[in-house]
Amino acid sequence: MEAVAKLNNCPTSPRKMRLLADLIRGKRVDEAFNTLIFNAKKENSNRLEKLLRSAIANWEQNNAGSRVEDSELYIKTIFVDGGAMVKRIRPAPQGRAHRIRKRSNHVTLVVDSKAAKAEVINETIENA
Repeated sequence: MEAVAKLNNCPTSPRKMRLLADLIRGKRVDEAFNTLIFNAKKENSNRLEKLLRSAIANWEQNNAGSRVEDSELYIKTIFVDGGAMVKRIRPAPQGRAHRIRKRSNHVTLVVDSKAAKAEVINETIENA
């Protein structure tokens, strides 16, 4: 069974967040943690690490009898959408004004178990 965690209105541009999201997409949870820890120079790695911990906690809540270590959790999907944009004006030469766009993003992360899928496949084969 899968679990979802969302991060809304994160105050960085979606382009910067997608760089890290692409690194961890499809990986096992422990590999994703290692990737995020070693990319700690990037500001967004801490936010994605916290989001991943939240998704794992949601999965534990949904699957009370299962252990995280035995279930082979992996990141099923992760996507970054653009959020609200705050618009400011900066003075420019000759009486003009340039627009400053402060972007934000929304991140959605879905965690699933490979062990649970194997059990479902085995049950369907036995029933057929």
